[in-house]
Order: sequence, then structure tokens, then C-alpha cells
Amino acid sequence: MTTDPLAPLLELADIAPAVERARDHVDQAMRHRALRRQGGQVAAEVSLRSAVASAALEGYAHEREAVRTGTVTEPVLQGALRVAGALPQLVELWPKAPRQALAKLHVLAARDVVPESELGRPVADPVVAVRLDGLAGLVAGGTKVSPLVLAAVVHGELLNLRPFAGPSGVVARGAARLVLMSRGVDPRGLVAVDVGHREREPEYVGAAGAFATGTPDGLRSWLRHYLTAVEVGADQLTAIGDDLLAAS
Repeated sequence: MTTDPLAPLLELADIAPAVERARDHVDQAMRHRALRRQGGQVAAEVSLRSAVASAALEGYAHEREAVRTGTVTEPVLQGALRVAGALPQLVELWPKAPRQALAKLHVLAARDVVPESELGRPVADPVVAVRLDGLAGLVAGGTKVSPLVLAAVVHGELLNLRPFAGPSGVVARGAARLVLMSRGVDPRGLVAVDVGHREREPEYVGAAGAFATGTPDGLRSWLRHYLTAVEVGADQLTAIGDDLLAAS
């Protein structure tokens, strides 16, 4: 019998209950009445807020309303918008060819930021190549743990590896959202997890550094942060729905 490589993460203190709590938040948010009537508007708003948050986490903060008007042309923000908009088209490719999907995410994220010759190409480092292969194996069916845990691992590993030049964090956050979308937790990409990371940015940075240590405490710190960010993202979805219903 093959042992699931991620199963031990659920044995870390408080993690299994935190997974259930985050999943409950998502499931509750998905029942919002606004999704039946104004699902397209909700999705567009989540996409915008997620992109603004992801660019800010990369060091490029912009006012959301300025971005909404289309006046912000800064390349990293534009890349984050492209990534957020393209996720639904990458859902089918992701579990079948994760490395190809990552390359596409990088092309979208890093256009006009890095030389064209580097777009979609991982850095030439044998350690990075081996770890990307391992990550791709997990995504392609190498684990049966909760998609929330897998998304956290994908996100943390890509932040740690920085396998692409330029805004690699935008790629990491997009990949984590693809896990949730492709595994059915958030099929329409409506949970604004990146907003949760942005709202808890000091914790995000610290927990990502802790994840990189590979210690049980470090992994637990990152998982706790990630699952809390999912809760914040689900609450953001509820708030967007409430606002749309109130305005209609």
C-alpha cells in the first residue's frame, strides 16, 4: 500500500478541525442568494479583488477603484489581472499537465516584466526541476488529502521555490486557486483567498518562511494561515453578494 505523502499534515495539531472549519465557510458562502441571480457580477468582482490583492502581495499595491476604472497600467498588476481572468480556462489542463499550466500562468503573469525568452520557462536549477516534478505528481493524483491542504502545499512550495523569474508569487497564488477549482471546492473561482492573504500579510510572509523550514511547526504555521485565508476569502464572497443584493 502506498502511503499518501501529505496525510501526516492532517495529524498536526489543530489542522484537521481547521480544514473542516474552512470548508464549512466555503460551503456556506456558496449558498448565497446573489450567486443565483448575479453570479457573473460576483465572479467579476472576486477576480478583480483577487488580482489587486495578489499584485499588492508582490509589492505593487494599487487602489481597487483605480484598477476598476482601467487607468492602472503597471505590468505586475496587469499580469495578476490576466492570471485571475484565465483561471477558468486552465482548470481542465491543471490536473492533467500541471507543469504546462504553471508555464501558462507565468506567461500571463510576467509579460512585460521579464524578457520574452524567460516567459514560461522555469529557472535552470536541477533542485527546482526535481521539486517541480514532485509537486506535479501530487497535483496529478499523488495525494487524496483535502484539496485545501493540497492547495496550501502547492502555494507554499511555489513561494519557496520561486521557480520562475519575476512575479513568481502571482503564479503561486494562481496555482493554489486552480487546485481548489479543479478539485471541486471552489469550481467557479469565487473564493477570494488572495484577499485573505493580503489582509493578513505579515502572517502570510512569516508563515511562508516557516513553511520553507520543512519542520512540523513550520508546516503547521503555514497551513493554519492558509486555512484562515480561505475563511476570509469565503467571507469576502458573502460580503460581495450582500452588497450586490442591497444595490439591486
